[in-house]
Amino acid sequence: MPIHPTAVVDPQAVIDPTAIIGPYTVIEGPVAIESGCKIGPFAYITGSTTIGANCTIHANTSIGDFPQDRAFEGGESFCRIGADTIIREGVTIHRGTAAGSITSVGDRCLLMTNSHVGHNCVLDDDVTLVSGSLLGGHVTVGSKTIISGNAAVHQFVRIGEMVMVSGLAKVVQDIPPFFMTDRDGHVVGVNSVGLRRNGFTAEERAEVKAAFRIVYRSISNAQNALDLLRETMQTRTGRAIVEFYSNGGGRGVAKGRERRRAAA
Repeated sequence: MPIHPTAVVDPQAVIDPTAIIGPYTVIEGPVAIESGCKIGPFAYITGSTTIGANCTIHANTSIGDFPQDRAFEGGESFCRIGADTIIREGVTIHRGTAAGSITSVGDRCLLMTNSHVGHNCVLDDDVTLVSGSLLGGHVTVGSKTIISGNAAVHQFVRIGEMVMVSGLAKVVQDIPPFFMTDRDGHVVGVNSVGLRRNGFTAEERAEVKAAFRIVYRSISNAQNALDLLRETMQTRTGRAIVEFYSNGGGRGVAKGRERRRAAA
């Protein structure tokens, strides 16, 4: 087992023989590290945390520590990192608050330097957190979404699939799938580049654009807009937008940016 002699590994930990544990890393508690993982120097992994196969964890990371939540009472909660995920320098990921609850990061995610995943967050597969981005507690993020640098997401916000969140954004309300935000967290357009790169059909892309026009350009009444979406969205992609609006969270859905009127 290639564990550096300066690493400190708790006897409770279960580490696959193929995992590499770097110098001065501390693994504390019933941590499970699966095959092919590479843990860099000075990492701290603690609690009931599972690191999936073939993950790469760089220096000075902290995974599975206590949540930053006054409601935390010390019960056993969990942290799960999916396979093939890359966690860069300075990243922090906290475990859940309530006993039995989980903070979960999916497969093939990329968490860049100094990004933060708060307690009880759920990240689907292939999510990217760019350097300095911050997720408050109980945030959910859909697959293939990108949270750009130094963006901050309020607790309990839902972010849908393949969203592009602007750098320096303040996101305080839900962002529907396949859309983009500006720095104020307003929905400003369709993530057309992401849709094309990921092989979405012309019909699917057209429905996303139509959904954006219905919600943010044509109909001001939210219920009327939802009713029209239900009538017109036919593809899986369009129906995903309908489902997101139908299963509303407590924060409400982000508004669009007001368009400037032309000078008289």
